[in-house]
Amino acid sequence: MENHLQDGRREIVTWLCASADLLEGAAKGVTLGTGAGAREILLLRKSGAVHAYVNSCPHQGTPLETFPDRFFSADGKLLICSTHGARFRPDDGFCISGPCKGKSLTRLGVRETQDAITLCD
Repeated sequence: MENHLQDGRREIVTWLCASADLLEGAAKGVTLGTGAGAREILLLRKSGAVHAYVNSCPHQGTPLETFPDRFFSADGKLLICSTHGARFRPDDGFCISGPCKGKSLTRLGVRETQDAITLCD
């Protein structure tokens, strides 16, 4: 889907999931495409806001979760890379501890409507 912006540019909008499928305090992995061109995305809702990141740890490029949709620490406060234990703040993707301390997850632009969460490239 494309949105036409006021300055004449086009914005590509890609559906990620229904708004109702991402509950408060939850995270969800989404795969767009297949094969070598697939994009792994991490969606989360924290304090009412939806955030999206490339699902790739800055340390070695591995996906953060080992088990589907298991991104948060036991207390639900931080995102954790299951490969080497790096811990990230959910609101900005900044790594506060672990082998990639000081680096950040790659943020993606998202928009939420009443019905859907979409990726905006």
